[in-house]
Amino acid sequence: MSESLILPVLPLDDEVVLPGMVVPLDLSDSEVRAAIDAAQASGGNKPRVLLVPRIDGKYGAVGVQAVVEQVGRLPGGEPAAVVRGVNRARVGQGTTGPGAALWVEAIELDHHEPVDPEVVKEYKALTTTILQKRGAWQVVDQVNQIDDASVLADTAGYAPWLSTERKVELLETAEPGERLVKLVEWAREHLAELDVAETIRKDVQEGMEKQQREFLLRQQLAAVRKELAELNGDTSSEEEDYRARVEAADLPDAVREAALKEVDKLERTSDQSPETGWIRTWLDTVLDIPWNERSEDTYDIEGARAVLDADHTGLDDVKDRIIEHLAVRKRRQDKGLGVVGGRRSGAVLALAGPPGVGKTSLGESVARAMGRKFVRVALGGVRDEAEIRGHRRTYVGAQSGRIVRAIREAGSMNPVVLLDEIDKVGADYRGDPTAALLEVLDPAQNHTFRDHYLEVELDLSDVLFLATANVLEAIPGPLLDRMEIVTLDGYTEDEKVSIARDHLLPKQLKQAGFEAPEVVFEDDALRRLAAEYTREAGVRSLERAVGRVIRKVAAAGTVPVTVTAESLTDYLGRPRFVPESSLPESKQRTSVPGVATGLAVTGAGGDVLYVEASLADPETGDTGLTLTGQLGDVMKESARIALSYLRSHGAELELPVSSLKDRAVHVHFPAGAVPKDGPSAGVTLTTALASLLSGRQVRADVAMTGEISLTGRVLPIGGVKQKLLAAHRAGITTVLIPARNEPDLDDLPKEVLEELTVHAVSDVREVLDIALSPARVASSVAA
Repeated sequence: MSESLILPVLPLDDEVVLPGMVVPLDLSDSEVRAAIDAAQASGGNKPRVLLVPRIDGKYGAVGVQAVVEQVGRLPGGEPAAVVRGVNRARVGQGTTGPGAALWVEAIELDHHEPVDPEVVKEYKALTTTILQKRGAWQVVDQVNQIDDASVLADTAGYAPWLSTERKVELLETAEPGERLVKLVEWAREHLAELDVAETIRKDVQEGMEKQQREFLLRQQLAAVRKELAELNGDTSSEEEDYRARVEAADLPDAVREAALKEVDKLERTSDQSPETGWIRTWLDTVLDIPWNERSEDTYDIEGARAVLDADHTGLDDVKDRIIEHLAVRKRRQDKGLGVVGGRRSGAVLALAGPPGVGKTSLGESVARAMGRKFVRVALGGVRDEAEIRGHRRTYVGAQSGRIVRAIREAGSMNPVVLLDEIDKVGADYRGDPTAALLEVLDPAQNHTFRDHYLEVELDLSDVLFLATANVLEAIPGPLLDRMEIVTLDGYTEDEKVSIARDHLLPKQLKQAGFEAPEVVFEDDALRRLAAEYTREAGVRSLERAVGRVIRKVAAAGTVPVTVTAESLTDYLGRPRFVPESSLPESKQRTSVPGVATGLAVTGAGGDVLYVEASLADPETGDTGLTLTGQLGDVMKESARIALSYLRSHGAELELPVSSLKDRAVHVHFPAGAVPKDGPSAGVTLTTALASLLSGRQVRADVAMTGEISLTGRVLPIGGVKQKLLAAHRAGITTVLIPARNEPDLDDLPKEVLEELTVHAVSDVREVLDIALSPARVASSVAA
């Protein structure tokens, strides 16, 4: 039967003492002092107290009866008492006793049931492993010598790896076997944690050792390299290598100074800093630029002319301009005027014209004729200003602009740089690239061009810039002002035949793997290809047609073959365009009054445009002007001006304009899906309306262009050459142009002028006299 005792309570805050444990207690704590004093006051040889764990201010249900072995002072002078736990006791009801301590009734808990020896053996093995891992070898033998299972289990009170909650659980478990089972489970968990921690420690240690080993080896390698460099007279570090490269390079003074500053910064910067990579990239870029490298120009004027003529048929304006440039450079060199005011004699030419006339390929020919390097910079679709001037070096991934990259690629400071499709440059939130081109293409500024990435001056004054564009109107005015415009208009039929024979046919034969004698094109076949199968300003469609015929020949597999004009139908099918001499389209369109033939310029070159006019039935009651055909504002204004002119001058022109008051006028431009705009349709609109009112048809062989005023004056327009070439391609024989555009006829090839009858008119009356066919009967149609 369990014995009941009256003992003072000694609370242990967040600590647990198990039976068999000997622990010192600090007597400076008032509650500890009170319990020890009360135990001593109760008398007896060995005063006893009840050690009760107090967790978070709450007393435990089970404590340990402990004997006060000694009261004294610690080596440091602090008062202390040494107690030894004896056995478990359940805390009972409170009672009274001497002193200020809390006295309770303590009921002893003694259990001595037999314990499974296997559990004891396993626990000893686990405890031994844990102690060995902790290096507590002197405790291992003591643990293994314990035979009592209860005492063995209570030695876990000393284990630092057990939490306070688990020690309280051991204290409250009176059965030794249950305590050992719990301890075995907890010991296994702790060993698993120790294994994971050991694995992590080993991995970390191996990583640190690897880093230390790598650092040591790199230091040794650097020392070896330094010794070898000193033996060979080379630089001993990358920074010194850059310094040597900068000092050895042929750099301008300002660039050398900036580069040496960056080398100084590189030497002060840690290798681990990302800035070292940025500085190296900048230095590599600067050292790659050919600051003082220049190609020697070929001043053989006749040789240059021969190269240009061999590569391109026609284009005399461009060839003359290049020859003039070479002649001026030759003269400057002969007089020792290589550099004047810091500038050299570069040039900026803009080649404007429809697609397929040879603008891009002309750049390579110019470079070959001058003996210079050639670089092409594609600007189509570029929307970022940094593409031209480079990024600021503060940005990650910064690099120089396309102009600097072109100079690096060329390897000389005077290449031919082709800025292709400059009219296709756009602008958005990243800036306007065309504005960045203002400095590049200004001969007065580009000798001190500053790229945002380099931040040193770059001399572009010796570069020959060639820009290509389809539509000059798409280029901003300030940028256009910096370039010399050279217009490349469409080719005549004879020029197309020559180009096909001399350039396109050999190229397509080579691509198909044929020798020249194996496939022969007669000139009539090439002429028919240009006239009836393609109708364009350039020669791209013509080249595709030639290539298609050659592919058909290759598929047939029989050579040699002679392609004639008659055999084209077998290869390409029926012609897409009718022969020019018959004029069926123009005749059909103008076979009724109210239809006139005009001329226009688009991005693809010149084109023929038809204008149709009609009057509404008077019974409908509609009045006013209706315009269809997707017209722009300028063209709509031209239609209103034409109608106003006829209303105010109808009596002079003998036109029945009185009906215009009560009837609506409808003007239509066919091909409604194509946007149309521009002032040059005014004459055509007036002629169509006059034809409608008079009942006189417009001559089928006549086309016209010109702007009209309210007083009937015919005002000048642009694109005369392209418009007349388009009229010639369409088989028109008579063309009306403004009188003030008559000087533009000098640009037309002689063979085209010989086949056209061109009338320079200054008044609408002259237009109507020429364009309208004679009246057959008295005009009453419009009434």
